[in-house]
Amino acid sequence: MEKLRLAVFDTQPPHLYFGGVERRIQETAKRLSPKVGITVYSGTKKGFKKSTKVDGFDVVPCFSTDVLFPLDNWFFNHSLSTSGSAIEAAVYEAHNASGYGFLKSLRKRKREARFVQTVHGVLADEYLQTQASGQLSPREKAANFLMWQLSRLEGESARNANLVVTVSNYSAERASQLYNVNEAKIRVVPNGVDPEKFKPAANNVKLKRSLGLGDAQIVLFVGRLIPRKGLHFLVEAARSVVKERGDVMFVIVGDGPLRKNLTVHLASLGLSRNFLFLGDVKENLLPSLYNCADVFAFPSLQEGQGIALLEAQASAKPVVAFNVGGVNEAVQEGESGLLVQRGNNDELAEAILKLLSDPSLRMRMGAVGREFVLANYTWDICAEKMLKVYYEAAGIPPSSHSMPT
Repeated sequence: MEKLRLAVFDTQPPHLYFGGVERRIQETAKRLSPKVGITVYSGTKKGFKKSTKVDGFDVVPCFSTDVLFPLDNWFFNHSLSTSGSAIEAAVYEAHNASGYGFLKSLRKRKREARFVQTVHGVLADEYLQTQASGQLSPREKAANFLMWQLSRLEGESARNANLVVTVSNYSAERASQLYNVNEAKIRVVPNGVDPEKFKPAANNVKLKRSLGLGDAQIVLFVGRLIPRKGLHFLVEAARSVVKERGDVMFVIVGDGPLRKNLTVHLASLGLSRNFLFLGDVKENLLPSLYNCADVFAFPSLQEGQGIALLEAQASAKPVVAFNVGGVNEAVQEGESGLLVQRGNNDELAEAILKLLSDPSLRMRMGAVGREFVLANYTWDICAEKMLKVYYEAAGIPPSSHSMPT
């Protein structure tokens, strides 16, 4: 059978960025490329100007800026809408608000092309949760206003798409509520993790010492330093944790606009020596950092799912997180981690201390978490489910819905 032709739209080149969207695109595309002809169209960011092949699929640049995400996104969608007739595929897929311009051009020209809108965290929900998170700086208010504008475009695309994919049941529910999307056309396909890359490993003493961590117990966070990720709650919880276990180190992987404010606040609390900010790290270092941790803390205020939760569990690390959004689908409460009330610093601190003080509990939860991820959340499982979605969108019968061997 001739390969199904798929065009995927994302503002950021998936081979140059390592966010959840880009990781999902790259991991699923490389698994499906033997059976599906995949071309990813992305913005001209991080110097991406020339078409390239990555893991068996093509990545093609479409003009955008590389200044501010909403502006980059607008130029990218404008480029797509003006070159729409030159992009031919049986199925088109857009992530978040990356393809609304192309979809509009399709519908305007009354083309019957099949369009899949993949929604990750539901931008409208992210806007509402950020608004409710407390006082925002003028810059944060401006960023959240832009989030609202993008959410309107994401919602419009979701309503006009043939099928909508969400990464969790929670996101499916919020897309239906906030975007008025018909539930009958929503398909839930969670993100995944590579269990051969993220797996338990010993002998990370050398890495810990190179980072100046010595023999300290490690609480790890991985994510963007933005209000939605709730780092200020982790800082407040750390005050209680350090009172009981003064040598604990909180290792923060990731960067973002809140880094300076966080470091200044930590200094005022006398906690600077208990926090290590590593910024964005190379992808090949991340598995080792998970294995250095004793506990993975994820105080996010809103998540469609949270790939970092899957990576931590695949690495056999127990999780502490707020019970929000799709988190309680990605973590088994009381089995692979401890989920506490949203915004409750005391409960967050208590959960971290409980795990730090009980090695056998950490080991048991870590083992359960890895088995849970292997059974439900690998990229192979994600790719298998997405293949079915693409075939359904194209009108190909279910008998063909199987992964290439």
